[in-house]
Amino acid sequence: MGHSQAARAASRERVLQVTARRIREEGLTRPGVADLMKEAGLTHGGFYKHFTSRDDLITQAAALALEEGSAKMERAARTNEQAPRTGLIDSYLAKQHRDAPGTGCALVTLGAAAGRGDQGLKEAYERQVRTYLDLIAGLDDGSEEARAEAMLNLSALVGAMLMARAVADPALSDQLLTTVADRLKQRQSHDSAPAA
Repeated sequence: MGHSQAARAASRERVLQVTARRIREEGLTRPGVADLMKEAGLTHGGFYKHFTSRDDLITQAAALALEEGSAKMERAARTNEQAPRTGLIDSYLAKQHRDAPGTGCALVTLGAAAGRGDQGLKEAYERQVRTYLDLIAGLDDGSEEARAEAMLNLSALVGAMLMARAVADPALSDQLLTTVADRLKQRQSHDSAPAA
């Protein structure tokens, strides 16, 4: 790859990264092209060298934002070697995750938009849901029961984070995170307890 092609690819990647972070923070409708290009250190005029339209950029950045969560979820599951699901729960429902939506899970930010979005966005969202379900079910035995439990866990994680970010009362926000985390971990310890 020549220098100009490498520089162009790096510029394109920078715009995608900036946009992915901004849509996790603000959703799909807020970031304007001029602001995104400026934040990426590029001119507005160079936009069409990289993308056919704002929709093209947003669709690609949303897919990137969703995909970036996979590595974070895998790392979260490895934070507690003895109980990987506990590590995942604690990491996902942490106040740090709540307070940093720009680097957080895009399932939270993009759920409603994906529900109303085009087929490409729905498919990207679905891929990430399936990836997370596979990861969480794989922390157990991967059975149908483990997959059902993964669906419950993922729904609770995403829902609790969404509500914790949306409510005005900081105490309620904290309570949503801690209560859901505690209940999910109780389910896990109850499910893994040997039968009498």
